[in-house]
Amino acid sequence: MGRELAGRVAIVTGGAGGIGRATAELFVEEGANVVIADVDAARGEKTAAELGAAAAFKRTDVAVADDVGALVDFAVSRFGGLHVMFNNAGVGGAFKRFLDDDLGDFDRVIGVNLYGVMVGSQRAARHMAAHGGGVIVNSTSIGGINAGPGVMTYRATKAAVIHFTRSIAVELAQHGIRVNCIAPAHIPTAMNAAFDQAALVRVLQPLQRVGSPRDVANAVLYLASERAAQITGIVLPVDGGTTAGAPPRPLKDLRAPTPPPK
Repeated sequence: MGRELAGRVAIVTGGAGGIGRATAELFVEEGANVVIADVDAARGEKTAAELGAAAAFKRTDVAVADDVGALVDFAVSRFGGLHVMFNNAGVGGAFKRFLDDDLGDFDRVIGVNLYGVMVGSQRAARHMAAHGGGVIVNSTSIGGINAGPGVMTYRATKAAVIHFTRSIAVELAQHGIRVNCIAPAHIPTAMNAAFDQAALVRVLQPLQRVGSPRDVANAVLYLASERAAQITGIVLPVDGGTTAGAPPRPLKDLRAPTPPPK
């Protein structure tokens, strides 16, 4: 362990499980004090207890601005500052094709996936701008990069997070605040448990390896650390090459059929 975040204070939203928990664990290993934010109080408290004195839990609904403001205040009060904000909390929404989607979950998906990232970034940046800068990392998805069928509200939010991230990276640079995105794909978590990630990897991912939440956490750590001091406004896919293109198929599958003899 390199202790790359020694002396830093970080918030991880959606930190009670999956990518959020893996990131909170890694941040603590690297010397940070971490506030875990989640709507699941039982799992959040358990996670914080398991991580020890360097971690604390604050129940937070990121779609509620007052909750997010209280979260930042809690981090500053508990650990003395805020240097890293990982806006990771997200929901998937109903997996329906567009013509069959009643858009009944629109407000909640927009509220968590987009508004939550926006207000989380703003409240964190207000503190960071007055205290020498910091780092914001936002979670998007390859669903916000590559077009595809189904979950249109989810896809729209993730695409919006990318443009929002790049835009505030430009605006906040003058305050010494770096802002970047990570875009995971095919990572086994509770949110995508209904899908066979190994099957998706076989069909869609050039690197034939199923990733893990720790793989994503490593990318977040890089962006949060001084190793990325010259990096802002980027989208970093953690996707085994999925956004680059599908795995090659055997050439025999691509050849035109031989015409029958005349």
